[in-house]
Amino acid sequence: MSGHSKWATIKRKKGAADAKRGKIFTKLIREIATAARIGGGDPSGNPRLRLVMDKARGANMPKDNIERAIKKGTGEGADTQYEEVVYEGYGPGGTAIFLETLTDNRNRTVGEIRHVLSRFGGNLGASGCVSFLFEKKGLLSFERTDLDADALLEAALEAGAEDVIESQGSLDVTTTPANFEKVRDELTRRGFKAASALISMQPTTTTRLDGKEAESMLRLADALDDLDDVQNVYANFDISDEEMAKIA
Repeated sequence: MSGHSKWATIKRKKGAADAKRGKIFTKLIREIATAARIGGGDPSGNPRLRLVMDKARGANMPKDNIERAIKKGTGEGADTQYEEVVYEGYGPGGTAIFLETLTDNRNRTVGEIRHVLSRFGGNLGASGCVSFLFEKKGLLSFERTDLDADALLEAALEAGAEDVIESQGSLDVTTTPANFEKVRDELTRRGFKAASALISMQPTTTTRLDGKEAESMLRLADALDDLDDVQNVYANFDISDEEMAKIA
């Protein structure tokens, strides 16, 4: 499993903390509003909206907040509209970085991203410079605690998943984007509740980092993730469990 996946697991646990919840809600509201604006406010006919609503419920966002965000997207609330913009670049050790943003001001967003990248030894690249190193996948992560790994593996493959990847603290089920909801719903029906379920960009190759480069990359990923306009941070770094433990 790539270091990015390990970092994503750590980030997910940190994100559950109350101190981070306000920032998470802000990003989710943008994502809900954008999904509703593009595909309509009825989740039954808008798969993207269904997915982000599930994500919001998983973060314990109140129902009223979700409904207001949908209305905002369909034109019943505030009229601020966010544009989806992808940025690509490089981090320590030549790590490939792929960022998904929602912004109402491109100049502000690119300036903030460029500043953070430069602080940690990275740089912004041209469109398409690293996107070919990632592919879109459905990803369902399950905590290892009291989990029957063999039963999950069998159920996931029967449901149409591509693979089940083991790591130190979790089991990650990967799917094609088209099969994501089918696999998620079937595993839920069988009693397997995912700690997180999302469509993400997974690296096809990884860059091994150690020492100061590994530490700088994790700090960079956290700093990018803290930017209000950045919705998702993907990177192809690979950091060993031992190195992760040292940094932590």
